[in-house]
Amino acid sequence: MARSTSKDAQALFNSLRSAYAATPTSLKIIDLYVGFAVFTALIQVVYMAIVGSFPFNSFLSGVLSCVGTAVLAVCLRIQVNKENKEFKDLPPERAFADFVLCNLVLHLVIMNFLG
Repeated sequence: MARSTSKDAQALFNSLRSAYAATPTSLKIIDLYVGFAVFTALIQVVYMAIVGSFPFNSFLSGVLSCVGTAVLAVCLRIQVNKENKEFKDLPPERAFADFVLCNLVLHLVIMNFLG
């Protein structure tokens, strides 16, 4: 029983890896950016757990900035993906401009929250 589960997991991993190999480079770069933002948020949470959260507004601002940026990057990835038929009329430049503008608004709110 355990052997078939291991083979199934390996087959799933290989199929996911081969499907991701066909992903365009621009989407892979966005995926790396999302991963970096989430990793940075996790580092901040671990740091807060170890050291403490004396300036709690700073901790919340940092984590919400990372999570908000990751969410906006996922939205950019959805809009730029050529296989997504919902945004086929939206040029990638417009999607990137929306991403930059939303990031600007997000970080202005974060800076206001800092005080």
